[in-house]
Amino acid sequence: MDDRDAITRNILERNARVEREKAWEVSWTRRLSIFILTYAVAVVFLWSIRIPLPYLQALVPTGGYLLSTLSLPWIKRRWMSRYEDDSRAS
Repeated sequence: MDDRDAITRNILERNARVEREKAWEVSWTRRLSIFILTYAVAVVFLWSIRIPLPYLQALVPTGGYLLSTLSLPWIKRRWMSRYEDDSRAS
């Protein structure tokens, strides 16, 4: 019985870790952190190559990133429903 209990405990711990990692992947904290870091790097880069208005220009890649994260849940749901439909047809 000890082996089964240990295996069950390991599975439950792994599932909890996977759930935390999944929550992080879709969290606004992660999205905003990446947004801010990307913006800062883009500003420094654009400033170093003397592009006019680097603070404004840096919004293009960071805005694109943020928009892509907003559209991904919709795309994921659509893909999942098609995948489920295809797997049922098989």
